[in-house]
Amino acid sequence: MATKRRPLRPNIGAASGSGSNMNFRPGGPDITRSEARGTRPTAAPTSIREILVMGVIHLCKKTIFFNTDLKVALYLGSLFVISVIGDFVPFPKTYFARSDNLFNTYFVKIGWGWTLLFVVPFLVLSAYTITCGDHKRMLRHHFPRIVIATFFWFFWTKLFNIVENSYGRCTVKGFQSKSSCLKAGHLWHGFDISGHAFILIHSSLVLIEEARPIIKWETIKEHIRNELHNRSVSENAGTNPLRGLNDEQMRSLQFLYKRLTPIIRTLFIGMAALQLLWDIMLVGTMLYYHRMIEKVISGIIAILTWYFTYRFWYPTRGLLPEEPGNGTFYYQRETYGFPFKRPSHLSSGTAASGASGPTRANHNGKVGATNVPKDQQVPTFMGMPLFTSPKVATAAASLLQSAQQKREREQQQQLGAES
Repeated sequence: MATKRRPLRPNIGAASGSGSNMNFRPGGPDITRSEARGTRPTAAPTSIREILVMGVIHLCKKTIFFNTDLKVALYLGSLFVISVIGDFVPFPKTYFARSDNLFNTYFVKIGWGWTLLFVVPFLVLSAYTITCGDHKRMLRHHFPRIVIATFFWFFWTKLFNIVENSYGRCTVKGFQSKSSCLKAGHLWHGFDISGHAFILIHSSLVLIEEARPIIKWETIKEHIRNELHNRSVSENAGTNPLRGLNDEQMRSLQFLYKRLTPIIRTLFIGMAALQLLWDIMLVGTMLYYHRMIEKVISGIIAILTWYFTYRFWYPTRGLLPEEPGNGTFYYQRETYGFPFKRPSHLSSGTAASGASGPTRANHNGKVGATNVPKDQQVPTFMGMPLFTSPKVATAAASLLQSAQQKREREQQQQLGAES
């Protein structure tokens, strides 16, 4: 025989003079802090427009953050293979083979200008946000990367022209310079290191590296919400990366993130589209312009320049400028992989930086974990964690691991029975 459930808080009815016993915990001022402890503010409802934007951002991340090390290998391999084919197999002379075609005239020849058009505002706005409005730190620690990249672009392209003019000759004797030979209507034969291949590969790699602050960018919103909640209830526990920020920095970060995130997302989509265009134009360059050796040398120079700056110089502690994504707080981690492994200097943050734990994001845009077993890593969807609480995440990961082990045991038993 069923009996009536015992009320959760029988004293409520007696204290209020009511004869009803409530089997739920009511809200109101009678709830003590100990009863409410552990709650976290929930995220605001997501609109359909926001979902569509995040879907586009996710696709752009898959495109631009395709394994960078593999992409570098593909650049070198394709420069050699396709260029050899183009040197010995006559391809049809299409419109794209002409040097005055639309894409070559208005994109490749001014390719670095198109790159700066997207990279400069993205770098300034993202760095200004993660430095909590500290424009001096932004200008000192981040903006010089663009100046350095522009310097290398100018230096190498000018050097290529000097090499061509110094080690070339006109088809007709009597002309000692390229300009005088061309003005007379003759041809100049020299060692013309491909400026097209260099600018396309150099721009593509700079776009990839400077876009990395967008990795885990959406988690900043969650960190802000949780940190504001912690401060409102005077809680200092937890591993929020914003713990080390003062009140002024928190207000600045909250304002800048809300106002600048839509612009940053739009610029990132443009950067992803431009990077894809550079890759397509590079294939045309391999087929129709310059000789194989000239394109391979320019590609090697572009890749070595990228590696020296973004994989050696910027990650080195104590040297300026810093890596993309560094700021007053750390919301992502960087590691290094093939082809040259180098330990990251972002794995340990100071108290002021609010480093929050062993999570990291590698150079290929994927989130991982350092010193964390695979069965205890936080499950993610579209690059976002499914759980915000470490305890809940660990419990969920353990359940998933147990279920996987159970399925493997059942499969082994089934195979054993069949055999």
